[in-house]
Amino acid sequence: MKKIGVLDIQGSVEEHFAILDSISKDRFEPVLVKTIEDINGLSGLVLPGGESTAIDSLLQKYNLDNEIVSQAKNGMFVWGTCAGAIILSELGLIDIGIERNAYGGQLHSFETELEFNGKKIPGVFIRAPKINRVGEGVEILSKHDGGAVAVRKNNILVTTFHPELTDNITVHEYFVEMCL
Repeated sequence: MKKIGVLDIQGSVEEHFAILDSISKDRFEPVLVKTIEDINGLSGLVLPGGESTAIDSLLQKYNLDNEIVSQAKNGMFVWGTCAGAIILSELGLIDIGIERNAYGGQLHSFETELEFNGKKIPGVFIRAPKINRVGEGVEILSKHDGGAVAVRKNNILVTTFHPELTDNITVHEYFVEMCL
């Protein structure tokens, strides 16, 4: 059975894991990822939202950053939400420009309706980054105020909002379908 992991070092780990667990239905096994060994054999990996500098520091400390890049280049599917989106951009896994905390601080967090894959979904933006450049071959999956908030290139998916903080499973199902 294929495995889809959630990076378990900081951020909205439990929320992502709970949704994946609820939709797995014997199609895949959701797992928590803390070590390089945990990454081996994964079909997909979620890098959750959280504090990007803390996540980046821990990735480097445990050499997980290099392993994620290696596995992604070998076809593992990777989805980064909010801080995870920043990390994927910084690791060079998707050609986008991204600006941290672009909408402002915690007080400027908001929720809005988005369209994703032909469906209306809630988008929760908490100290969210903004995609300010989309490279060649990067597909825009969702926009807010004219700017991309969800993009994909091949096996890499990025959302600047937090689907895991809503009851809507659309984006999680999309990622699962990528992985299976």
